[in-house]
Amino acid sequence: MAYLKVKWIHTFSDEPVLLYSELDRERWEVRKVEVFPSGRMGYAGPGCAVGGTNLSKEPLPPFEQIADDPEFEPSVISKSEFDEIWARATA
Repeated sequence: MAYLKVKWIHTFSDEPVLLYSELDRERWEVRKVEVFPSGRMGYAGPGCAVGGTNLSKEPLPPFEQIADDPEFEPSVISKSEFDEIWARATA
């Protein structure tokens, strides 16, 4: 598994500003947490989708491709960091 945090730079109040993804070997999202400007969180995983958050319908592009878009600031995170945000979102 790989773990990714992406800061989405925009001015839309109804879109997330942070996206956390747990990815399998083919870069399909297994679990995902979205954090909105208000602090509200949505999440999705096997068999669940809460707060308007859904898993991607296609594999995520390579890290470098995400980083090339000036709207996105990706970073690789640890499993423990992902698990912490997942626990907060699903509590």
